[in-house]
Order: sequence, then structure tokens, then C-alpha cells
Amino acid sequence: MNECNMAITLGVIGGRWKPAILCRLAAGIMRYGELRKSIEGISERMLAAQLRELEQDGIVRRVVYAEVPPRVEYMLTELGHTMMPMLKVMSDWGGIHRNLHEPKATAKQLED
Repeated sequence: MNECNMAITLGVIGGRWKPAILCRLAAGIMRYGELRKSIEGISERMLAAQLRELEQDGIVRRVVYAEVPPRVEYMLTELGHTMMPMLKVMSDWGGIHRNLHEPKATAKQLED
């Protein structure tokens, strides 16, 4: 099958939560609980599923430490780090789009 490269990319990073996960991991290693707290609205089940998919795609690495209680950390792989310029451009474009389409505050609203 001759699938479009963009379709492959969107298959890996598509969805509501994966970009948020990747942006947080771009800053460095995070524990599961830190990720969960930093992404408002994501359920534990969804976070676990999205992390598992990113791990299967070679974007995220999961490290489990044999401690009590167990400690699990997530980090971007080398391949994951190659996505950062693309995610930055996507973020920049989202800011442009938001600025063009958000209602501008009126003088009355600014006074309140």
C-alpha cells in the first residue's frame, strides 16, 4: 500500500491527547503521576492507552524501576525528539489560528 507520509504521521500523533503528552515529555523525563496531573481532563485509562501507543510507535520510552512502590518514568526516544520541530510549528500555527478566530475583547469587557 502506498500510504501518504502525512497520514502515517497523523496516525502516530493524531488524537486529542498525544500532542499534549509529547509537549510535556519534550521538557524532560516525567513520572506517570506528573503527566496525569499536568494534562487537565485526561483519564488514567486514556493516558495509559496513549502512552502505550506512543511506546509501540517508538516515540516514548517507558522505564520501570524495581522499587516499592514501583516508579515508572516516561521520556522521548531519539525518534520522539525528531518530532519536536514539527510540533513547534504546529503549536505556532495553532496560536495564529486562535488569534484570528477568538472574539476580541471590547473596551467594555476590559473595564469589567
